[in-house]
Amino acid sequence: MKAKKLAVIGGGQMGRALVGGMIASEVIKPSKICLVEPDPANQAWWQEQYPEIDQSDLESAVSASEAVLLAVKPNVVPRVAAAAASNWQGRLVVSIAAGVSLQKLCGWVGHQRVIRVMPNTPSLVRQGASAFCCGNEATTDDRAWIDKLLQCVGLAIEIEESQMDAVTGLSGSGPAYVCMMIEAMADGGVLAGLPRDVALQLATQTVLGTARMIATTGRHPGELKDAVASPGGTTIAAIATLEQNGIRGALIQAVDASAKRSRQLGGNE
Repeated sequence: MKAKKLAVIGGGQMGRALVGGMIASEVIKPSKICLVEPDPANQAWWQEQYPEIDQSDLESAVSASEAVLLAVKPNVVPRVAAAAASNWQGRLVVSIAAGVSLQKLCGWVGHQRVIRVMPNTPSLVRQGASAFCCGNEATTDDRAWIDKLLQCVGLAIEIEESQMDAVTGLSGSGPAYVCMMIEAMADGGVLAGLPRDVALQLATQTVLGTARMIATTGRHPGELKDAVASPGGTTIAAIATLEQNGIRGALIQAVDASAKRSRQLGGNE
């Protein structure tokens, strides 16, 4: 499986997270990447962080590359596809645009050698959670290549396309839910008398450690929760308050709302 020359279209937060994680993992060299980013502020950021990455116009970048990563908003994808219409043949096209189906992507680029990915921002620190599905013309080598890139920045799972919107709602948008939880837990610590910096450190490490414990032990979260909740103790009192305020229902509805919005952005609802 040879290294591919990669054109990255879009240098925003998700592009930074994925490319930064891949470079940090040494699975791809900056010299093998060509960036297309119209925003001057983003251009300056990339130049400062990764001076070895070439920055180019769209047609030049696509024509010089074997694979193209579309890291742009869903409404921008058709414009990008049209602008480089004569250059897509023979190239693997990977899209991380939420809600944009394989069928639409294939129609816009004129072939079915495409892969749809839903990553998330922890990819920047190589703790991402990504799912992908492939078009009919994606080869075994293409699958292995994208799996290698995504595995180097965290977890990667190939799924059916019908599940992609659910992935968007769960892991794609999920870092925002966790950030809100950590912020709220730290606020609670401050309310109870802790200094802000101490409260934030403890909240962050508690979430990090608990997630690692679930992943490492393979035990169900409910089982681990029960192990902490002693009869008549502090934890069960806190759990009762969380249940009274509907934390489970709020998170379930948040995931579902995000999945529905993904379908809307892709014009599928």
